[in-house]
Amino acid sequence: MKRLISVIAALALLMPFVYIPKAKAMSFPLKSPIQSESAVLVNLDADIILHEKNPDLKQMPGPLVNIMTAVIVLEECHDLNKELTLDPEVYTHIYETLNERDFSDDLPDCDLCDGDVLTINDLLYCMMLTSSVEAAETLAYHVGGDSVSGFVEMMNNKAAELGMSSTHFTNPTGMYDENQYTTARDMTTLTRYALDVPLFENIATTYSYTPSVPNPERHQHIDEWIWKHSNVMMDPDNENYYMGAKGIKTANLVAAGRNIISIASKDGNNYLAVLLKAPFNDSEGNVTYYHIDDAKKLFDWGFNHFSYQIILADTAEVGELPVSLADGNDYVLARPKEEFSLLWYDEIDTSLIKKDKITWYKSSLQAPVKKGDVLGEVTLEYSGEELGTVELVAVSDVERSKSKYNLEAAKRFYKSDWFKNALKISIVLCIIYIVICIYSWVVFKSKAKPLKPIYAVPKMSKKKKKKPTQKK
Repeated sequence: MKRLISVIAALALLMPFVYIPKAKAMSFPLKSPIQSESAVLVNLDADIILHEKNPDLKQMPGPLVNIMTAVIVLEECHDLNKELTLDPEVYTHIYETLNERDFSDDLPDCDLCDGDVLTINDLLYCMMLTSSVEAAETLAYHVGGDSVSGFVEMMNNKAAELGMSSTHFTNPTGMYDENQYTTARDMTTLTRYALDVPLFENIATTYSYTPSVPNPERHQHIDEWIWKHSNVMMDPDNENYYMGAKGIKTANLVAAGRNIISIASKDGNNYLAVLLKAPFNDSEGNVTYYHIDDAKKLFDWGFNHFSYQIILADTAEVGELPVSLADGNDYVLARPKEEFSLLWYDEIDTSLIKKDKITWYKSSLQAPVKKGDVLGEVTLEYSGEELGTVELVAVSDVERSKSKYNLEAAKRFYKSDWFKNALKISIVLCIIYIVICIYSWVVFKSKAKPLKPIYAVPKMSKKKKKKPTQKK
């Protein structure tokens, strides 16, 4: 059994983390500065970061951590209608700690009473709209298996999965803790992930909510027991109202300033603003809401100065590639496979975008080439940032020259391994043939020599011998 557990643990360690794609960043300069110490503005439709200010500077998140608390609860709880009872033993210690540190102003008031019975869904609304520590701590205690510390461990594990490398959670409420920190970039990553979690956006962008469980013993006027979102940009009667703004979370800590994460929509465009550590007071000591001013400024800037522009038309000729054996021009022109459009700042000329970083899939081509054949890709860059990559295709057909092809075929034949091997075999066969011929000739000559006879027969002269003359 122990061995099985070890194997399972090893496999778990080898499993890849959840991948959250990062938004492309261009960070155009603002015309006028913002007061928040860290900021990120994202166009959610194009998934592009349009402005960053100290995005990796560690800050105290405050109740922005409720976003992670809500994500864990929504992913772990399958019955949001389950009722939970508020137990003071779960959250009273928070009051005591804040009073000791003189941070009691950080405590929000949402009119919750000890012993109230609320559904998990009610508590999620209460936490996201009002930053209720009672709601957050009760949810964490329940989901963490009667252990808030166990829930915090789940929060940090999730942060690691999402790649939030500069974030550390110590509590689910967001109350002051010097060891709890994050960055604007990490909170952007978390919020983009949370917006894809079912029900999160609906909860986090609701302006007002009435609990589904009335608890008449403690709340006699249920029609007056309403939780309103702390983002005043959603309130039509507030001077800071911003049409199209929704949620998501505000967070104020005396020791860390004002934070806000909000989205705004207008004319089909959707923006996400993350602002951390705005001052509570101006230079004269007056109470200010710089985080709201900064959010409105970022939204106005995005809506008024950005629009989709054609960066690279699909008719633009961006390069050429040599083509061998061509009938006519020995090259082919390349154009983008499709038009490349991008959300762009109206005060920066698109001609400043570099379009000369071309990667050819082959260094040269051989005819025929068909119109639309993929030849390579071009990477678009601005100020050192990669904006995107577009495939390049042939502008027109390039036909093959028969004469060039035949000549090339002949050259290739003489240079081919087949020809070389055939030549080698022919030479070898010739050598073998010559050797055989020589051998045959030697054998033949040796057999043609006359043999010396053992018994020789004298040759007879063909001349007739003269008969001896007789004497008379």
